[in-house]
Amino acid sequence: MTALTLIVEGGIATITLTQPEIRNAFSDEVIAEITQAFASAGERPDVRAIVLAAEGPAFCAGANLNWMRRMADFSRDENRVDAGLLAEMLRTIYECPKPTIARVQGDVYAGGMGLVACCDMAVAAEAAGFCLSEVKIGLIPATISPYVIRAMGPRASHRYFLTGERFSAQEAWRIGFVHEVVAAEDLDSVVDGWLKHLLSAGPAAVRACKRLVLDVAEREISETLIAATVESIADIRASSEGKEGVQAFLNKRKPAWITP
Repeated sequence: MTALTLIVEGGIATITLTQPEIRNAFSDEVIAEITQAFASAGERPDVRAIVLAAEGPAFCAGANLNWMRRMADFSRDENRVDAGLLAEMLRTIYECPKPTIARVQGDVYAGGMGLVACCDMAVAAEAAGFCLSEVKIGLIPATISPYVIRAMGPRASHRYFLTGERFSAQEAWRIGFVHEVVAAEDLDSVVDGWLKHLLSAGPAAVRACKRLVLDVAEREISETLIAATVESIADIRASSEGKEGVQAFLNKRKPAWITP
């Protein structure tokens, strides 16, 4: 039984987690499916953006209990291999060349926090709850930490990593973990608005902007970094898409990548 669906329509790939009966929790099989779905959608030329959604009352509750039972008997080496597969899934989402949106309709726990943090944008329903619960069972959110800390910042991470307390969607917005909080019935409206902006932008420019953020974030503003940003803008300005976009703006017309 598949743990997700992948539907492509109008340039948008929607990946939906479809195991509400287990709160869309991870297993090694689910991790492999999510990794493959994002890798596949990221490579497709007809895909301009990717939405990650879920069915049921929870977005993702972290590790599936049966998987946790198996992991309890793993050796250290087996745990390293297992964690490496989760890390590869997170990296695949975070570095996906297409813009990604998390549509968070319900609760997000533990490893599920990594899914949201790895997406470029996130909107949450106002009733959704968030929790980095690992310390409650004597573990740490190690594999997801590079992405969660980037999303919520080190100060909030100190609190929520250490306490394992549940926090509200409003608090997730306050600390920057999600970009907007809305009533559940308004989630699609927000996602559609973001997609409209993404589809009106130059596809190559969007990919380059995403790469720019990944390359520049957390780096010292050095001569090397400044030189790299100079090269990046020179490349995009000299590209056919960059030239078309500027000409369209100057001539007050729609660029060629926007279909009538």
